[in-house]
Amino acid sequence: MNSKSKRFIKEFFRYLIIIFAAFWMVLPFFWMVSASLMTPQEITSIPPKWIPEKPQWHNYIDVLERVPIGKYYLNSLLVAGTATLGVILTSSLAGYAFAKLNFPGKKPVFQFILVTMMFPVFIFLIPNFFLMKTFGMLTNHLSLIVPFLVSGYGIFLLRQFIMSIPDELLDSARIDGASEFKIYRSIILPNIKPGLSALAITTFIGQWNNFLWPMIISSFSPNLMTVPVGIQRLSLAFASAETQHLVLAGLVYQVVPMLIVFVYFQKNFIKGFVVSGFGNV
Repeated sequence: MNSKSKRFIKEFFRYLIIIFAAFWMVLPFFWMVSASLMTPQEITSIPPKWIPEKPQWHNYIDVLERVPIGKYYLNSLLVAGTATLGVILTSSLAGYAFAKLNFPGKKPVFQFILVTMMFPVFIFLIPNFFLMKTFGMLTNHLSLIVPFLVSGYGIFLLRQFIMSIPDELLDSARIDGASEFKIYRSIILPNIKPGLSALAITTFIGQWNNFLWPMIISSFSPNLMTVPVGIQRLSLAFASAETQHLVLAGLVYQVVPMLIVFVYFQKNFIKGFVVSGFGNV
């Protein structure tokens, strides 16, 4: 067997594994969408059905009539959108400071930020709760937004991008009389768009899917319920086999915005992680 044949076999098995992995990952999503269009009898049938005989499009309307999905959407969009903008602002400013400015304690402070990325999110729940209670934010949207306005991961990611910008470019702007904020606005931000896109996608999806903290806050104010919490309440309210199609339809409502965001920003998302240069810590 010559080298060309060996290379062909190697590539064949590589793509075969990739296709199998992609199929296995997409399969649950496909069944969720398909089952959301089935009748309760089709969902529980044995052997299981993968395609509905007659799509029940009214399942999505029934969900809207039984639970205020629209209100959940508005809360999730407000929280996820505001938190994403806040993370982009704080991460880009801090990333610029850690990458290009010199100040006392720069290295230990940055190392401390990296250490916070290793802590499980659960240990912050009680401190955040008492802080929100102290500042009187438990009953408004700020309680869902303020704890997530700063991201150690975001600071680290954008710092890596900003380090790749030549210092000579910034020095020439300073010689021309540009302030640090003008350098940040006119030079830094335009050169880190892939990183901003990657950070925006990961932050938005993370906040959209955030469940534990919104569940705690919504227990004090049901008006602050987001989509994941609302879908969980839906699954508890309609836990019988006769209403599983409604729960699945609700899950589709939750997934669609994330899918749209990812598809729209897919190129910048991939490019952001490719060129971020994680080795320059």
